[in-house]
Amino acid sequence: MPRIQSTGKCHFCFGTFSKSAMTRHLASCKAMQPAWESSLEYDETQSVKCFHLLVEGRYLPEYWMHLLVTANISLKRLDTFLRDIWLECCGHLSAFKIEDKTYSVMPMPELKEKSMRFKLNEVLYPGIKFYHKYDFGTTTFLTLKVISEMELKAKGRFIIIMARNDPPEKKCYVCGKPATQVCVACIWDSKGWLCDKCASKHKCGVDMLLPVVNSPRVGVCAYTGE
Repeated sequence: MPRIQSTGKCHFCFGTFSKSAMTRHLASCKAMQPAWESSLEYDETQSVKCFHLLVEGRYLPEYWMHLLVTANISLKRLDTFLRDIWLECCGHLSAFKIEDKTYSVMPMPELKEKSMRFKLNEVLYPGIKFYHKYDFGTTTFLTLKVISEMELKAKGRFIIIMARNDPPEKKCYVCGKPATQVCVACIWDSKGWLCDKCASKHKCGVDMLLPVVNSPRVGVCAYTGE
C-alpha cells in the first residue's frame, strides 16, 4: 500500500509543508514571534510554561495538528478541545492513556482509573508519547507527543493550533472525482468514498452517508464535522 503523502499549513506564516517538515519549520518560523506579539494571549509582563504538542490519528496519521498549550490546563480541557475540533458526535466517553495510567472523563475506581482534573504539567514532560480514545464502541484513536517545552510571554490558559493537515484527497471509488460523501457501511473496504452524483445512486441509501470532513473520525458513527 503506497504511503500517503501529507501536507499542512503553518498558521503563523501560512506556508505549506510536509508533515515530516512541519515540526522543524515551527521551531524556526520567523512569523511566529510577530504573530504571537499581536495575539490576545500575549502579555510582556508575565511568562507561562507551554507545551508544543503533536496530535495525530493513531491509525490515520494523515490527520494531524500541532498545538501550543499552556502547561497548566487540565486534561479535561484538552479532551474538550479534541472533541470540539475532531471528535464530538454523540457525547461518547473518552480517556487518555499516559504511561501506565488511564485518565477518564468518567473514571471507574474499580479499574483504577483517574479523573481528567490533572494538569498537563503534572503528568506530561518533553518527549513523552501518550494516547487518547473517543467512543469505546466505534473508537477513534489518537496519538499525542510533547515535542518541546518553552516559556512564553503570555497570560491566561489557552490552546492554539499552530499547524494542521490539509484535507486528504479522497476520490470517488466509482468515477474518480473528488469525494464529498462517505458510506459508513462501505468505508472499511475502501468503497465508501463517493461524489455527490454517485452517492445519490449508492446501494446503501442516503441514510448511510456522512460528509467527507478533515478529521480522523470521518465516516464514523454520526460525525459530520466541526
